[in-house]
Amino acid sequence: MLNQFSRTHLQFGAEGMEKLYHARVAVFGIGGVGGYTVEALARSGVGELDLIDDDRVCLTNVNRQILATRKTVGQYKVDVAEERILEINPKAIVHKYKTFYAPQTADQFDFTQYDYVVDAIDTVTGKLELVEQAQKAGVPIISSMGAGNKVDPTAFEVADIYETSVCPLARVMRRELKKRGIEKLKVVYSKEPPLTPIDNMTISCRTHCICPPGTARKCTQRRQVPGSNAFVPSVVGLIIAGEVVKDLSGFTPGL
Repeated sequence: MLNQFSRTHLQFGAEGMEKLYHARVAVFGIGGVGGYTVEALARSGVGELDLIDDDRVCLTNVNRQILATRKTVGQYKVDVAEERILEINPKAIVHKYKTFYAPQTADQFDFTQYDYVVDAIDTVTGKLELVEQAQKAGVPIISSMGAGNKVDPTAFEVADIYETSVCPLARVMRRELKKRGIEKLKVVYSKEPPLTPIDNMTISCRTHCICPPGTARKCTQRRQVPGSNAFVPSVVGLIIAGEVVKDLSGFTPGL
């Protein structure tokens, strides 16, 4: 019977679609990268999704985040994502956590429940904790490296963290993971040197904050607000989703 996943079925087959339907994927960070990852996973037929993000949609998100429109400004991102997922697939199971993931909040999550973990958060401490927890649980994880201040979407590639170069975030992650004895991590990264954002205080979030009321972590607290666009975070998110779908379904190109 034809359904919303019929075209995907033509590529991955009945067995692959069944694996996706029974898979549970946790996406940590539902912003520019994570939002597109969630979108593609839902449209690929992943049956159960955990969404972890304590942030609300801000007007400055509209330029790049799929969940951000003038209508959704002020709403929690996980709430907007859940509504969108269920409009795509009413049978999907969605778990929402309005939580800022960090070592202090890690005990809220049982990683053994997940079939795959997506790291689309910004902080190094949170990323390292995610990797350690996934490794302890024996769950595959894929991590997004720096997407801010980049303008070339064609430069992103999938690699092991120890094969990366140029990316400042990947450099820090390599060093810290090595200290922890973690020998591998699948990442999406770019060798494009990051641009330095234009220093224009008339349009800076640090001096003209418009975060919705109730926002826990405002841009005024950041050392630097990165520049971003509509076409880099989306590509990173879709690359990540593609890796998750291929891994979960057992798809091997050319076979």
